[in-house]
Amino acid sequence: MYQHILIATDGSEMSMRALAHGLALAKSVGAKVTALTVTEPWGVGDMVTRAELGDKHPVGDYEAEAEARAMRILDAVRERAGAVGVPCQLVHEPDSRPSDAILRIGLAHGCDLIVLSTHAREGLARIVMGSQAAEVVAQAKVPVLVCR
Repeated sequence: MYQHILIATDGSEMSMRALAHGLALAKSVGAKVTALTVTEPWGVGDMVTRAELGDKHPVGDYEAEAEARAMRILDAVRERAGAVGVPCQLVHEPDSRPSDAILRIGLAHGCDLIVLSTHAREGLARIVMGSQAAEVVAQAKVPVLVCR
């Protein structure tokens, strides 16, 4: 059925439940997994003047913290995948739009299913913040399993 499943996670409780579901599915069908976490890159909106910075290096500090956070998330994924015996490649991708990164990495790795969670925002929060899951569902060329 599925041979290569992309599981997107941000480390939240909801996304870790989607991870568990995706790993169980992968185990049941003998699929390999690529696990992806996306972090927001340093942006123009984060810029401050050199006088405000002094000797600090906020871009480097931010990127190092983003990488460290991604590695903590992916280490947890590695442990869970290992515990259930599912081969899992780990990917950290900086992108300001997680949906774009999910679609790009899924395509690049030849994934035939995308598993992710939704934060189930409603009302104004959904309008303002958007839904990355909805974007993936709308644009994906492969099936998408959205876990709640």
